[in-house]
Amino acid sequence: MTFRRIGRVALPLVVRGVALLAGRGRPMPDVGPVPAGTVVDLPGRGKTHVVDLPGPRPDAPVILLLHGIATTGSLTWFSVMAELARDYRVITYDQRWHGRGIPSETFLLDDCADDGAAVLDALGIDRAVVVGYSMGGATAQVLWHRHPERVAGLVLCSTAARWQGHLGERAFYAVLSGVNKLFLSGVPDRVRLHAEDLPELPLDSPHLGAWALAELRSTSPWVLPHVLSELGRFDATPWIGEVAVPTGMVITARDHAIPTARQRQLAELLPNGYVREAPGGHASLVFDRERWKPVFLEVVGAVARAAAQAAA
Repeated sequence: MTFRRIGRVALPLVVRGVALLAGRGRPMPDVGPVPAGTVVDLPGRGKTHVVDLPGPRPDAPVILLLHGIATTGSLTWFSVMAELARDYRVITYDQRWHGRGIPSETFLLDDCADDGAAVLDALGIDRAVVVGYSMGGATAQVLWHRHPERVAGLVLCSTAARWQGHLGERAFYAVLSGVNKLFLSGVPDRVRLHAEDLPELPLDSPHLGAWALAELRSTSPWVLPHVLSELGRFDATPWIGEVAVPTGMVITARDHAIPTARQRQLAELLPNGYVREAPGGHASLVFDRERWKPVFLEVVGAVARAAAQAAA
C-alpha cells in the first residue's frame, strides 16, 4: 500500500470536505438535519457517542452501523440513517480512538468488536444486523467472530477480509509497525488529550459543511498510523467462510482505497452472500449517494429479511 493510497483509505471525506469548503467539488447530499446522539457509558470500558433512531415500531429489526477510519459514526452514515430508520431501529457510535469514542491505551479490532457488543448491551438489544463500511467492515467481521450470538446478519461495504496482500503492502506495514514502536509511543496520550478538548456532544449546526468539518476534526490525526498498522494485521480469511448468518456485500467498482478485486475476493468467501456492486469509488456512500444508496438499501433489505426468517 502506497502513501497515496493511505490518504485514500484514511481521508476520503477529508479531501472532499476541504474541496467543498473552498467552493469546489460535488455538493454534500441534501439529507436534512443530522440525527442527534447522546453519550453512553459502557461499563468497564468507557464512554462513547451513540446515535439511536427508534424506527417505525418497537419490534423493528435493529441495524448497527460501524464507521470507517478517521471518521465518526454520524459522519460516515449521516446520508442514509434517516432513510434506514423508516424500516429499522438504527444505531451507530464512535469507535474507540475516533471522535468521541473510547481513548484507550491501545487500538485493537478485538476491543472495537467488544465495544460493539457492549453498545448492544447498554441499549438492551440482543441481536442486530451489523453493517460495516471500510474499517467498520473489518470490525464487523471480528464482531461476528467474537460474538456470533449477537449478530443476526452481516453486511459489508467497501471492505476486505485482509488489508495487505502483495509484497509491497507487506513491506509497508512492517515499516509502519516499526515506526509506531520507535517514534509514536505517546500517541495514546495524544488521542486522549484531543478527546478531552472536545465538547461532550457534536456541533449542532444547521450548516452541514460546518458540522462535517467539526466531525472530521474530532478524530486526532495521530490515530492514523496506529489504526492502519492494526488493520494491516487483520486477516479474516481463515474463518470468514464459517459465517452462519445471512450475509451481504456492497462492492464499490472503482475503489482505489480498498481494491475492488480484494472486495470481490471477500464476497467469494461469504457463504451464500447477497452481493451487489455500486459503480463509484470508496466515498460513494456520501459523494455518489444517488447510485450507491439503492444498491446499499437492497442488500440491507435482503439480509434483514433473511435474518428475520431465520429467527422465525
